[in-house]
Amino acid sequence: MAPLMTIDIPKEYGYVLLTATGSLFLSTWHAFRVGPFRKAAGVKYPAQYASNEQIRAESDVNKQQAMHLFNCAQRAHYNFIENHASFLTALFVAGVKFPVASSIMGAFWGVGRVLYATGYTRKDKEDGKGRLLGFWASLLQLGLMGMAAKVGYDVVTA
Repeated sequence: MAPLMTIDIPKEYGYVLLTATGSLFLSTWHAFRVGPFRKAAGVKYPAQYASNEQIRAESDVNKQQAMHLFNCAQRAHYNFIENHASFLTALFVAGVKFPVASSIMGAFWGVGRVLYATGYTRKDKEDGKGRLLGFWASLLQLGLMGMAAKVGYDVVTA
């Protein structure tokens, strides 16, 4: 059996923990944000989305738009959830060696996720392209993944 390795966590790792905690609040913001869109659309629980059939059958154009925007808000929330676990994993691992850089990238990732969500639900961008305002957050997430891979490589080759 190989000898155990110890990892010293730098004091600055606290920034990583604060950034991760901020992302938990951001997740809650996403969840609460969908509610008013659901109410305006009149989509009852447990339906996750307004179906295309429901939207087409609606004669009120404003109600159709509300249903579409609810779907966009819900999709932005799900996209956040789909990415949150891998973001946190990369943040925690990369932060072991690069705590300040990871935390800064993580904080900007959060800003990008807010822009993604709010852009996706803009009435003047009904084609969904408003989400591209925050799409760059994906690049930060990839950067964190690369940094996490570097940490793993360094541990294996130490």
